[in-house]
Amino acid sequence: MFTISNGILEVQINSMGAELFSIKKDGVEYLWQGDKTYWGGRAYNLFPICGRLTEGKYYYDGKAYEMNLHGFARKCEYEGTQLAADRVDFCLRADEKSLTAYPFNFEFHIEFSLVGNAVVTKYVVKNKDDKTMYFALGGHPGFNVPLESGNFEDYYLEFDDCAPKQLIMSDTCYCTRAENVPFALEDCKVLKLKHNLFDNDAILLTGVSHKVALKSTADNRSVTVITPAEMKYLGIWHAPKTEAPYCAIEPWTSVPAYNNEVDALETKRDMFKLASGGEYSLSWQIVID
Repeated sequence: MFTISNGILEVQINSMGAELFSIKKDGVEYLWQGDKTYWGGRAYNLFPICGRLTEGKYYYDGKAYEMNLHGFARKCEYEGTQLAADRVDFCLRADEKSLTAYPFNFEFHIEFSLVGNAVVTKYVVKNKDDKTMYFALGGHPGFNVPLESGNFEDYYLEFDDCAPKQLIMSDTCYCTRAENVPFALEDCKVLKLKHNLFDNDAILLTGVSHKVALKSTADNRSVTVITPAEMKYLGIWHAPKTEAPYCAIEPWTSVPAYNNEVDALETKRDMFKLASGGEYSLSWQIVID
C-alpha cells in the first residue's frame, strides 16, 4: 500500500491493480471501501479493454484469446515507485502470463499525483512490440453515498449543459446495435440518484460533458470527475437491484462488445492503435470538495 498526501488530501493506493483504496479530506472518506455485500472493488483501472467481451474472448490475427471483464490489468501486481510525498508511479509490464491473453509487449504506467484538492490519474501506454498495438483505457472509481450526511436520495449528479445519449444494452450487459436514445437530465444538467436507476445494471452514456459532480442537498461535500475528450463514454453504476451506498462514475474510451458478436481486436470499435515504439498518455482527475 502506498500513501500520498499534500496537506489537503491523503490518498492510499494498492499496488494490486494500482487501485485507489482511500481518498480522505478533513478525515472524511470519499472513496467506496469495497464492501463485498455490494461490490468488492473500489476503483478499477481498465486496460486493455472496457467492459465485457462476448464469450469472454476476441480474435487477433485470426487466433482466439480469452480475457475477463474490463481486462486483466486490474488483477495484476504493479511495481510501485514513490516519486515524491504527493506522487507515485505504478508500472505493469508484459510477461508470459499476460501474453497468453494479450499478445503484445507493452509497458503500462499509472501515475497518481495530488494537485491542490485533486487526485490526478495519468495513464501512459508504451508499445515495446514490433507491431501495432490495440487497447482501450478506463476508470471505475466508486464514491460513498452519502459522503458524510443525508441519504442516497439526497444526492445527484450535476453535468455541464449537455444532451447525452444512452447506449442500449442487452440484459447481459453487452452493447446492442439499437440506435442510442436521448437521456433526459433536469435542465440539461441534473440526474437525481435513485437506487432503481441501476436495476438494469450500468447506465452507459455518450455525448456527456467532461465534467460531472456528485453533490448533495444535505451538505456541501462533493466529488467532481473531470475527463479528456478521448474518454467519450461515461458509465454510472452501482450493484443492480440493491440499495448499495455508493455510486461509481466511470470514464471509458471504449465500450463492451456487441451482444453475441465476438470482436476482432483489429476492428473492435473505439480502440486506440499505437505504432511500434509509440507512446500514448491521457490524464483525468477527481476533485474533492
